[in-house]
Amino acid sequence: MAKHPTDPKIEVPSAVDSESYPDSDAVAPPSEATPNNRLSRRSFLSHLGAAGLVAAAPPALASTSASQAPPPGATEEALTEGRVALNLRVNGQSHSLQLDPRTTLLDCLRENLELSGTKKGCDHGQCGACTVHVNGRRVNACLSFAVMHRNDEITTIEGIGQPDHLHPMQVAFIEHDGYQCGYCTSGQIMSAVAVLKENVGPTDADVKQAMYGNICRCGAYSNIVAAVQQVRHSSS
Repeated sequence: MAKHPTDPKIEVPSAVDSESYPDSDAVAPPSEATPNNRLSRRSFLSHLGAAGLVAAAPPALASTSASQAPPPGATEEALTEGRVALNLRVNGQSHSLQLDPRTTLLDCLRENLELSGTKKGCDHGQCGACTVHVNGRRVNACLSFAVMHRNDEITTIEGIGQPDHLHPMQVAFIEHDGYQCGYCTSGQIMSAVAVLKENVGPTDADVKQAMYGNICRCGAYSNIVAAVQQVRHSSS
């Protein structure tokens, strides 16, 4: 038997070259324990490194898989840009859009479709300046997401009438001076047109109640009511 080159207490078979013993797997594999059930320094470090790799590998693989897997049905463009494909029908025309799903109908109309007649007032559904029609009913565009209106018919003030072909309600607002600064006027007219189709009583008080959600900061309420009543009487 020969002595171990670094540890005299360990004997190695004489048939093995003692100088190459530390690198020989035939004599003592890295996982084999030394006498007295003690692991050599090399075996200990090998076990420690292997255990670290095994412990670290599964979470890393799981994290990679989770981050790279796209949601079912998502296109690469929608995934990378955080947008959704949407088709809106506004004033009789279809528009194909890519929108952030948090975009309100009001912002979509103004910023994406450049229909600035619909005004942003309070942005909390309290002033009525953003009133539009959805399937014939008036809604506050600031309180509704654009993605909620696939397949809906949306009408804005631009779809009610144009300068060369005004709606009767627009004509009545001009005749009765139903506006001053004009900021709330588009929302007032959209609500007034909707009132023509709603079950509203015949009196001025009934009209005031029906138009309650539209605020005129200039205080032209009596003129607005007069304009609405004129169109109601002429169309009855």
